[in-house]
Amino acid sequence: MPEGRKYDVVLFGATGFTGGLTAEYLARHAPAKLRWALAGRNQAKLAEVRLRLAAIDPVLAEMDLLPADVTDSASLRAVAESARVVITTVGPYIHYGDPLVGACAEAGTDYVDLTGEPEFVDQSYLLHHERAVQTGARIVHCCGFDSIPYDLGVHYTVKQLPEGVPLRVEGFVQAGGTVSGGTFQTAITAFGRMRSAARAAGERRRREGRPEGRKVRGVPMRPTREGSLALWGMPAPTVDPVVVLRSARALERYGPDFTYAHYLGFKRLPAMVGLAVGVGALFALAQVPPARNWLLGRMSAGDGPSAEQREKSWFRARFVGTGGGKRVVTEVSGGDPGYGETAKMLGESALCLAFDELPASSGQVTTAVAMGDALTDRLIAAGIKFAVVEG
Repeated sequence: MPEGRKYDVVLFGATGFTGGLTAEYLARHAPAKLRWALAGRNQAKLAEVRLRLAAIDPVLAEMDLLPADVTDSASLRAVAESARVVITTVGPYIHYGDPLVGACAEAGTDYVDLTGEPEFVDQSYLLHHERAVQTGARIVHCCGFDSIPYDLGVHYTVKQLPEGVPLRVEGFVQAGGTVSGGTFQTAITAFGRMRSAARAAGERRRREGRPEGRKVRGVPMRPTREGSLALWGMPAPTVDPVVVLRSARALERYGPDFTYAHYLGFKRLPAMVGLAVGVGALFALAQVPPARNWLLGRMSAGDGPSAEQREKSWFRARFVGTGGGKRVVTEVSGGDPGYGETAKMLGESALCLAFDELPASSGQVTTAVAMGDALTDRLIAAGIKFAVVEG
């Protein structure tokens, strides 16, 4: 961790919807010793965010506002060199994320974001992993609802199972909530970039290699029925199972032969079919540039659900783990997944990197590898539940 930096944490993107929630979370829950600042392009809007934060904690009326623009490499370098940890909520990351990752990798600064974009994560690895290893920077993507509940949920599940034996874990995710404009735009952008995403993933596989003497694999994507949970499972080709498998490759505790399957869980089959049809239609439209542009114009990046809507939102991820003659069912659950809980996960990830005693790691790493039990403990203390419900 870099010493002598002016700030423990700098938050880039606080004028956005989720960035603002993250700033408010830190204002309410960060330790008094935290030295932090806001960074962004529009200083007037940052000043408005600072006023909101000062209403939570009057001390923050004097917090620093740093100029930062993704098109200005000098400004990003200055932010990275001033901080021990940088948080960014500025997406879609495939368009706006890379310069800041590069600045943090070069400066040896820890980095966290809330991306769910596989192409961006793979490109980040290809461009910046080696340099981050050299400087000691920990580049930790996917520190929100993508993909902490699954990465740490599977990590938690594996620890309930015997060591040194083949393990299999199946994850079933259920959630209720409202999508923000930024999330919608990110999803449509990703749907329209599947070919380039596949190329980046293939190049990463060739460069990254596989662990020696161990097998780690995903399950072929097909619908399933999990009778013990009374759930239908629809395969979820998101970044989440990819992150879980990367943690499994890096950590020997996952055993000599580890298998993971990831599903969206549904109580009723018609609901699963309806969602599959809807997502398929969006995917098809996103392949046609005029239709994709029309979709992108339906919601602006600053739009998001109201506090009342977020209060009614929830998520539950259940994991069925087997191995060595033992079966266990665990559950990770919480409130508003995409915004309230994501702000909590992102904020606690940054605080964990800044203040906790952690295993040695560097380069692009997952939350389980970089923070593991320390972050799980933080999230439990913050109100997210990790529990063994069977076994």
